[in-house]
Formats: sequence, structure tokens, C-alpha cells
Amino acid sequence: MDPRHAILFEPVRIGPVTAPNRFYQTPHATGFGWQRPQSGAALRGIKAEGGWGVVCTEYCSIHPTSDDSPHAFLTLWDDDDIAPLAATADAIHTHGALAGIELWHGGAHASNRMTRLPTLAPQVQPALFHLPTTARAMDLADIRAFRGWQRDAARRAKQAGFDIVYVYAGHDYLPFQYLSRRSNTRGDAYGGSLENRARLLREMLEDTREAVGDTCAVAIRLAVDELHGPDGVCAEAEGREVVEMLADLPDLWDVNIAGALGNDSKSARFSGEGFQEDYIRFVKGLTSKPVVSVGRFTSPDRMVEQIRKGVQDFIGAARPSIADPFLPAKIRAGRADEIRECIGCNICRAANNEAVPLRCTQNPTMGEEWRRGWHPERIAAYPRRETALVVGAGPAGLEAALTLARRGLEVTLAEASRQLGGRVSRESTLPGLATWARVRDWRLTMLGKLPNVQIYRESRMAADDIADLAPDHVVLATGSHWRRDGVGVVEMQPRQFPRALTPDDIFAGAEIIGPVVIHDDEHYFMGGALAEKLARAGHPVTLVTPYPQVSGWTVLTDEQGFIQERLMGLGVTILPQHSVTEQGATHARATCLTTGQARDIACGALILVTGRLPDDRLWQALQTRPNTVRLGDCLTPSSIADAVYSAHRFARLLGEPDRPPRRERPAHEGI
Repeated sequence: MDPRHAILFEPVRIGPVTAPNRFYQTPHATGFGWQRPQSGAALRGIKAEGGWGVVCTEYCSIHPTSDDSPHAFLTLWDDDDIAPLAATADAIHTHGALAGIELWHGGAHASNRMTRLPTLAPQVQPALFHLPTTARAMDLADIRAFRGWQRDAARRAKQAGFDIVYVYAGHDYLPFQYLSRRSNTRGDAYGGSLENRARLLREMLEDTREAVGDTCAVAIRLAVDELHGPDGVCAEAEGREVVEMLADLPDLWDVNIAGALGNDSKSARFSGEGFQEDYIRFVKGLTSKPVVSVGRFTSPDRMVEQIRKGVQDFIGAARPSIADPFLPAKIRAGRADEIRECIGCNICRAANNEAVPLRCTQNPTMGEEWRRGWHPERIAAYPRRETALVVGAGPAGLEAALTLARRGLEVTLAEASRQLGGRVSRESTLPGLATWARVRDWRLTMLGKLPNVQIYRESRMAADDIADLAPDHVVLATGSHWRRDGVGVVEMQPRQFPRALTPDDIFAGAEIIGPVVIHDDEHYFMGGALAEKLARAGHPVTLVTPYPQVSGWTVLTDEQGFIQERLMGLGVTILPQHSVTEQGATHARATCLTTGQARDIACGALILVTGRLPDDRLWQALQTRPNTVRLGDCLTPSSIADAVYSAHRFARLLGEPDRPPRRERPAHEGI
């Protein structure tokens, strides 16, 4: 270990328990919830094995009035919930880490679509889950009952074996709804002054302490700034005052910025490492208890700086622990160069928002620990001495080459261009996406450590070349290209656009003569990122999209609002619910999808961001050859995460039977 990093491995006392080091996996969703306890336990166990000193669960509902269906969440509604959660605590303890559990009530954010119970809130208000329903105001009897639910859940958490039990007052959930004057205008003892609005939070801390006794630590997760200025809780005023009021009541402060979840888990496109520091740095000066916060930390030097500057006592992480569960172990072993750094793309957040199991661009084993038995650092050796040729060094090709080489095959990686990385190398040049190059850089670093890999640049392969090499396995990862006919998600009929450009042309250095019109019928990052790039270069830009909003799919990555705000700030004209239907000499014609009315937009350069087609010409020539496969965008153009997963799955399962993943099946009486 680099001696500069030794401070990260000091034990830290948290009330009655002691964390073995300063690495703290803060609560984060997995998409498994109460329905898939074995999957959740295996995922958390891997984190503990990787060296995280504290490993926490996702949000755990304390009562059926807090039901987040269809999203996956844990439950401690009755004693039957204890045993499934005990499996997670045991998996964490097996590797010497502390187990934390985040008790949760969503208040007006809980949809209750499964339990169909009325939604609760400090006051009557529309439900915050975008449903045509209303949350009812809690009366004093409701508050007494709520405090009982917290106590009961805390008692059950202790019985399940957890060491740290949370009071959760962040991300605009129920305790925070009481705290913020934006959502609490009550006139009784739980409203009005900040002291009154913080009353429930104080009582929850006291109730939780009473329930767990002196063997479990009590943590508070608090948003010290909801980013609504003086109208809400902010770090310069009421956020600070709440910490002063409750300073030494909990055993640990887990602090962040919130309001919406997207503020806390802001993507790398809109934030840098340690981006929350300016908001939370005051907390340690107001309490004698340890403090943890997050900020997408991946650099051990930056982690040490946080400790030495007195910003926090632990290094909190959710996304970096997903990208590399073995991050602490690698630092401890002096292998910091092998950290699989989070790129901040928020594909993990998209999984949660889609109500599906967790996935990660950098770590294709994430979420597969139980159902496929995959481990991020261990892989079975291939039973025979064989060779593999991988054609294409984009994200799929690099992942395939690395995983095959780790299994012991002799691997040749051939790339047609001088630059390795494929689409990652191009896309990482867009504004805010520099971290995406880590997908390439980590795999090249790891490939460079293996003796059984040869990499050839500027080596375009033809069918005859492959026949001459005669490898045992041929892997085609030749990527994809953007369509020029306008076919996308909404517009499915091809059209003629004689002078249109695509993102491929922009990356190749095509001359841009404005004004620019971008037709975005893909709805992920590309259309908005190109609009930003060209607006910053001084071009007038109009972004036309069939969706009601810019980059519509990025709602799932918690980026859409940030993208739209940035583009509007740069003066980009946004024309939603329109499609570009014609390209003239000096204009593009946009047609409204609702009314059919057309308008002409001044246009010097039309850029089509629509669908993509696989570059599969080599596959067409080789598809009858045995042991030849295509992976990633060459098979199905999709996200980088899907390309990496496609390659990893093939390489890990090579020579193995292709069985379905295991599923956790409910027990049925009488069956």
C-alpha cells in the first residue's frame, strides 16, 4: 500500500460499533428489493469482500403506507421480514464489515400502488409520484403510529443483525417533508418554526435509539440543502441549524444535497468528483460524531484529502462501489491503477428508475452475483489452450479481449484505426463526457498486464486475413454507424436527406456551416451533447425532437432537467413534438406531430441523430465459419453498458452451457 493512503484504513468508532476502515458504501438501490433477497445479499457480500468497511442496504420500508411499487424496495413490515434481511447482514459480516440498514418512509413520494393504502404527508397535497391522487395530512394519531412503525422496524433490524440503523431524512421523503417549509405549513407542534418542523426527526432519533439499545449505532441521513434557495432547507441557513439542533443525538451523520434524487447522484456530465463538498463541509464542525458524504470518489488521493481537510471521517460511495466493489482492496494492495473507476454515466440510476435490477457500464458483473454466480475479480480458467481473434477495439472488443485473456486464451486484438476505444474515444470528446474514456483506459491498463494478449492497430481485417490466421474463435466487435435516412424511435419511414450529416461526420471533422438543425429521434445523450458542443462553438442551433422534451430517455439517468437547462442557457432553440421531414438548400422543414403543420427553419447543416445500423459486413462474409460471433453494437447497437455486457457474457460463458439465469421463486403453499 502507498503509505499516503494508510489513513483510509484506520478504524473509526460509530457509537457502540467500530468500522474497520473509512470506506463506507452508502445506501443505494439494487432493483432486487424484498422480492429477491438472495440476489441482494450476494451483491452486498461482494462489496464487503472487496474491502468496504461499512455496507448498507437500499431503502427499507417501515410500513405498508410506504410502498414504492413498481420499484424494488426492502420491507420490515412484520417479523417475517427479519430472516430474509438477516441473510444480507450475514453476508456482510462474513467479510468483517459493518452492516447498515436504511429505514424509510416515502410520505407523499410513496405510490402505494401495491398496498393501495392512502398516501401520508405532513399536509394535504398532490402525490409526488405523478399519480392522479392526493396524500392525506397526518393527524397526531398518525404521527404516534408512525413513530411506532419506526421503533418496530428498528427492533426488527437489530434482530436481523444490522449494526447501523438509519433514520432517513433525505431525498424529499417523509421526515424531510416535515423539515422543509416547502412541504410543511402545519399550524401545530409539528409545523411553523424550524424547531417544530424538526420535532419529528428528533423523536425518530430518540425512538430508534430506544428500540436498538446500546448495541447498534443510530445514523441519520440528512439532506442539508434541497437546492431551492431560501424557500427551502439550505446549507447556509436551516440545513446548518438542524445539524446544530441535533448535533450529538445520532452516532453518525450521513449528509448530502437532495431535494430530488438526481441532485445527489448527479452525472459526471454535470458535476466533478467531490461535487457536494461545498454544501456539506460545515457539518463536521458542529458535531463530535463521525460524518460521511458522497461525491463519486474514485481517486485515493482525493479521498485522503477529504479526511485530512476535515470534510468527513468516511469516504461515502454508492456509484464507485458499483463500478468497482474491490476499490478499497485495490488501494490497500497498492493497485490503485487497477480501480475500475465510475464514469458517472448514471446507467445504474436508469436501472432503478426503470424498476429493473442494477446494471453498470464499467462493471458487467454488477447484479449478476447470485443469479449467474459472477464475481468481479475472479473468473474460471478456460479448459483448453485455444486462440481468439477479436476484431474491433471499441468497448465490446476491449471487454471481450480482456475477459478471454483472463480465462487463459491466447488473444489477438485487431483494430482498423490508429486509435483504440471505438465509440468511447469519440463520445468522450463531447462536453462533460471525458470520464467515459475510463471504459477504454481501464481495459487497456488491464490488458497491458497480461502476457497472452497482442494488440494490432491500423489492422483492418478481411475474411481472407482471418482465414490465414485460423484462430479457434473469431469475435467480431466492429461497431455500428448512424443512419442517414431519418429512421429513429418515432419516425420509422426512411426519407431522403441529401446533404444531412450524422454524428459520425461530426466526429470525423466535417465542416459545419450554420445555422445548425439537429433532429434527435434517439433521445439519449447524443443529440443534446452535440447541440451543446456546436452552440459553444458559436453556431445558432435548433434541436428538433418528436418527444415532448429534449433527450427524453435521460429522464431515467436523472439528467434530462440538467440537459434542458444547459441548452436553454446556451441559447439553443428547442422544438419539441416535431420531426424534420425535408431538407432544402437553406432550410429544414419541421412538421408538428400533433397538428401536421409544417414550418421552415433556417438551416446550413442538418444533423440526424436517429437510429444506428450494425457494421456487420465482415460478419456477412464469415457467418458460416464455426466459432464466429458478433458482439456489442455489431450485433445490436445500444448503450456502452449493453456493449460491454454483451462481450463479457460471451467471454465468461465460452465453453459453458448457456443456461437461463437463476430466478428467486416464491414458495407456494401446497406445491
